Amino acid sequence: MLTGLGTGPGGRPLGHAKFIRPNRTPLTYSISVTGDSASTLVVGDDDPELSKQLDDALTAFNEAATSTAYGDSFSIKVTDGNSELVGGLTAWTWGGLCGISMLWVRGDSRKQGWGSKILQAAEAEAVRRGCDRVAVSSFTFQAPGFYQRHGYVETGRMLGIPDGHEDVHMFKRLTA
Repeated sequence: MLTGLGTGPGGRPLGHAKFIRPNRTPLTYSISVTGDSASTLVVGDDDPELSKQLDDALTAFNEAATSTAYGDSFSIKVTDGNSELVGGLTAWTWGGLCGISMLWVRGDSRKQGWGSKILQAAEAEAVRRGCDRVAVSSFTFQAPGFYQRHGYVETGRMLGIPDGHEDVHMFKRLTA
């Protein structure tokens, strides 16, 4: 199972897959808006420096608007006797919410309870970090039923992404 959850505080990515596409020449447009005659708009592939600048700016804006400092991120990793990855989870916290970015279990290790153990460990860590709720999204071809079996309730869907599937958004209240 691999799940993702859009963006979090400050626009931080909460789960994404890297799709390899052929390199494209960026498109550059000279534009002007009232009071600014020297601006340039560039459309191109992933720009890590731009992502960091946007993340920093949105984090500052969000913290000022809510008086809530950004939390932090954490991960959980399971390895086998050969130090090979069995599964893992990445998540973030902010304002009492834990957002699960990604949860994955290796194909030959599924149905052995690792997903449940990883999710339970994440929920316990979220509580330890002061969270009282958790959110996640999972495409219909991934694992929404898994999360529902663990007490998550659906809060919404993004329809038709990708190719007729749906992105199911879920939520769970945590108790200490």
